[in-house]
Amino acid sequence: MQFLFYYIVPFAVVLGVLIFFHELGHFLTAKYFGVKVLKFSLGFGPKLAGKKVGETEYLISAIPLGGYVKMLGESEEDEEEPLSLEDQEKSFSHKPVGKRMAIVAAGPIFNLVLALVIFCASYVASGMHVMTPQIGQVRERSPAAVAGLQKGDIIRAIDGRPVHTWEDIKSHVKGNQGEALLIEAEREGGHVTVSVVPEMSTVKNIFGEDIQSPLIGIVAAGRFEQISLGPLEAVREGFKKTWEIIELTCMTIVKLFQRVVPIKTLGGPILIGQMTGELARENWTYLIPFTAVISINLGILNLLPVPILDGGVLIFLFLELITGKPLTLKKREIAQKMGLFLLVLLMAVVIYNDITRLLE
Repeated sequence: MQFLFYYIVPFAVVLGVLIFFHELGHFLTAKYFGVKVLKFSLGFGPKLAGKKVGETEYLISAIPLGGYVKMLGESEEDEEEPLSLEDQEKSFSHKPVGKRMAIVAAGPIFNLVLALVIFCASYVASGMHVMTPQIGQVRERSPAAVAGLQKGDIIRAIDGRPVHTWEDIKSHVKGNQGEALLIEAEREGGHVTVSVVPEMSTVKNIFGEDIQSPLIGIVAAGRFEQISLGPLEAVREGFKKTWEIIELTCMTIVKLFQRVVPIKTLGGPILIGQMTGELARENWTYLIPFTAVISINLGILNLLPVPILDGGVLIFLFLELITGKPLTLKKREIAQKMGLFLLVLLMAVVIYNDITRLLE
């Protein structure tokens, strides 16, 4: 029962929400442009339950790892059958290229928007959990030690700019070009002001690469606090956080192709299930920001130029926009088979990685 409550249920909830919003993007945009939607399904494969409302059949299907929106005129089978004038007006294939591109792109965009809404709402509701700007260690003979900073100092400003979190310190120092920083700190109820010149050091970034970065030689005390945010601050932080995750996701994909990030680090549905379960056991509310992160990953991955994904379809439509005519059916079939092969190969790799982790 605990396995069901802490692993199956949270995994199903998170995955269901992500799939629903992705397909909702396609669905709402298609309806907005007057395209007839035949089916809206959560899941693939055999139908488990369904109900037809108006011209659309809403389904829950057996395989929960995805979903789809079937539109009139979207498939090759529809193209082979003659359509009435009324159906032609509602056919996906008869809409201008720009509208078709908007319909296809809407799914991934809705995933990104969902993440943005989650982050903004979380910041409005509960503020931010941040690391305080208190020094836990000053490295010997470092610029900070030479300047006189000490363990326990709480940095309050750098070059006149207020410091509220440890991230503020990192941001101010990171942009330094070898010039002295005027640091104001709180020490045992009093205040000290020192001048620190960062030194360039070799450090490892999040991907394990050696990079040159300015450092002053301090380590955080590792204390956290909750700070409240006003609505505008919360929205700003929501946009900032969403962009950070988008940027990190894109960079991770690039590093995978560069072989900086090993392919064995990739995870699939089993890993996501493990993570949702662990978070649910700690606190179900932890699933909210996790859902936002996975939603961004899903949105970005769907925009990759792989024929069977939304990004691949967008490439086809972009070529049609440039040339003035769609790709031939034969070329699309070949590209889609290649895309399906790549997708199946990727799924095999991530599931292998997931199983390997379980056996370690």
